[in-house]
Amino acid sequence: MIKQWLEIAALPRVCKRCLKTALIVGTLLMLINYFDRLFTGNLSGMDIFKIALTFCVPYLVCTSASVGAILESRGKSEHRAK
Repeated sequence: MIKQWLEIAALPRVCKRCLKTALIVGTLLMLINYFDRLFTGNLSGMDIFKIALTFCVPYLVCTSASVGAILESRGKSEHRAK
């Protein structure tokens, strides 16, 4: 099951969709949370780490949702074929 999940998560169409989502959502969240420090140049190392996580979280959420939808769709297709 994990192998199948990872194979779907690595599909180019899934990666591309999730990367776009992460760039849009991550940028918005980063600006909301770090606008003042970003434009005054007062970012610490911890801030940079948190900004990286700000982009990783939407990527992982989108990947999980995409893989779940694909697995559910495949399950319904297999069920109809029986």
